[in-house]
Amino acid sequence: MQHAQQNDEAGGSIYERLRDDIISGRVKANERLKVAELASRMGTSTNPVREALQQLRGEGFVVMTPNRGARVRPIDEDFVRDICEIEVLIEPALTRWFVGIATREDVEELERLQEEIEAMNFGDELAHSNLDLQFHQLMYNRHYNRHAVELWVRHRHILWAISRGFPTSLSRQANVLGEHRELIACIKAQDPEGAANAIARHVEGSGRHIMERMRLSKR
Repeated sequence: MQHAQQNDEAGGSIYERLRDDIISGRVKANERLKVAELASRMGTSTNPVREALQQLRGEGFVVMTPNRGARVRPIDEDFVRDICEIEVLIEPALTRWFVGIATREDVEELERLQEEIEAMNFGDELAHSNLDLQFHQLMYNRHYNRHAVELWVRHRHILWAISRGFPTSLSRQANVLGEHRELIACIKAQDPEGAANAIARHVEGSGRHIMERMRLSKR
């Protein structure tokens, strides 16, 4: 049992290292990922590497083809677009459901988190991301469809990993705060469609901002 746990921990560490190598460009697009070479470079056995590659495949970072093994999928605007198009379907559905079950305490907690977010005013990107995660988790975590929630969490981590190298523009900062306020107002008014529309614009705006920053970084 202890041995299995150690393998899981090692696989997680290798997964993060490989994911960061792909996102940063240290491992190039379409480059083959050979299990034995990766295991040697990372000082581990092949099993944790295989597990990490399967996880990266599930998240779209790695493509596997018969007789050719694994290769890196380009981390480009199309990759971000695909994720955001899925999220524009998932998050409004999760939000509509939350409006129907939200309590006064839920709204008060959303308002408290929003106050912290606004007080921080993007001074610390990591702390902002953690507060923003709490804000959205409060709405989604009680949903009965755990597959949808887990997919949202996975996409959230992927987009954060991609975007953390890009500063948030002042216009996007203002839009994020305004979209959160609009969302809270719709929840308080028990307006599920208004809340769903607000979160859809929020997702679209975030995706568009990441893609714009990726485009600018190539110039």
